[in-house]
Parts: sequence; C-alpha cells; structure tokens
Amino acid sequence: MTSTAYRSFALVFRLLMAWTFLYAASHQVWNSQFSVAKFLGSTKTFHDLYAPLTAPALDPFLTFLVSYGHLAIGLSLLVGLFVRVSSLAGLLLLLMYWTAHMEWPYIENHNNLIVDYHIVYSTVCVFLFVADAGHVLGLDQVAANMALVRNNRLLKALVG
Repeated sequence: MTSTAYRSFALVFRLLMAWTFLYAASHQVWNSQFSVAKFLGSTKTFHDLYAPLTAPALDPFLTFLVSYGHLAIGLSLLVGLFVRVSSLAGLLLLLMYWTAHMEWPYIENHNNLIVDYHIVYSTVCVFLFVADAGHVLGLDQVAANMALVRNNRLLKALVG
C-alpha cells in the first residue's frame, strides 16, 4: 500500500521512535552512572535469565552496547537509513525491557496487565520494518537506487 496516509504514518512513526531511542540514549551515553547491571539486577519473572548479565565483568560492555545501541537506532530511524536493521534491533531491545521488569502478568506495576508501552513500541517497530519506512523521506530510498546496493543482495535486503 502506498497511499499518502500510509506513507505519512510510516514517516511519523519512524520519527517518533527515533525520538524515543535518542532520548533514551541522552540519559545513558553521557551518564557515567548508567548501568545495565543496575537495570537488570531487579528482574523478577526472568531473573535466572538476566542475572548472569549483571556480572561486573560484563557490565561495562553491555552498558556500552545498550547506550550506543539506543543512539545508533535513533540516528538510523531519524535519517531513514538501514531502518530494517534498526527496527529489528529496537524490537529486540524493547522485548528485553518488557520481560526484564515483568512480575507476570504485570509489567512494572499493577496498572499494566501484560501489555504496556514496550509492546506498543514493539508493534510500531514491526510496522516500520514491514512498511519500508526508510523509503519515506529517508536515506534508504537514496541507497536503494545506488548501483552498489542494487548489485549486492545483502545491502539490498538491508535497505528494503
């Protein structure tokens, strides 16, 4: 579907998710107190899954990956380049956050029964992937027209 409304939603959702990830990065990249281990240390439902990730030796590495991952995802969505990659990475991060603070069937608190904003954002990320949102006023459209991308199956898949 290529209607104006569909393309408009693809652009607006892409920019809204870009803001979401960039805002998260702004609190992590330049904050020396941010720690993935602190965040994952209070898990309940999936504690056995996340507890090994709180090891002091892993914390700097994972904190770097999460912080700069948010920044990379946000920038990718903002300029519309490699949106397929960033939307999948965003989806995986959001699902991790959803499960990390779950006390089944509640998410974070008793106001969120199974579904919270992480699931809504995850659904938006799936839409961005399916809608080829990087082709709507984004650099994926520019890249898709380049000979290098047209002749390379991997690059072609990355930009849609």
